[in-house]
Amino acid sequence: MTRRYLPSTLMKLTEDWEREGPSLVDPVPAEDDGEESEYAALMTAADVSAELVAGLPDGQRRRVVVVVETATTDAPATWRDVVAVHVDDRDDAHPDDDLAWWATQEVGDLLAAR
Repeated sequence: MTRRYLPSTLMKLTEDWEREGPSLVDPVPAEDDGEESEYAALMTAADVSAELVAGLPDGQRRRVVVVVETATTDAPATWRDVVAVHVDDRDDAHPDDDLAWWATQEVGDLLAAR
């Protein structure tokens, strides 16, 4: 399995939630399945997400990273492939802050609470 980290926004996550699955825009693959490699890929995707949310209105500036596992690096992803979603706890989070982890079954609650 290949683990990929997809930079996103809350608005994009909402759109993807209403469809079959997440968009694979600029996925960041982990070099291997080691914790350091996965963390580096997560933070790289978080940096890209920070660029996506810059300038958005209040309530939309949280970094979002969707984590998927697929058979190959070019395979399309569905919600069955999502293993977690990482999101800032607040709009004014610092780039060095850790992202909160959300299980796939909690994504609906995350989006309802935003």
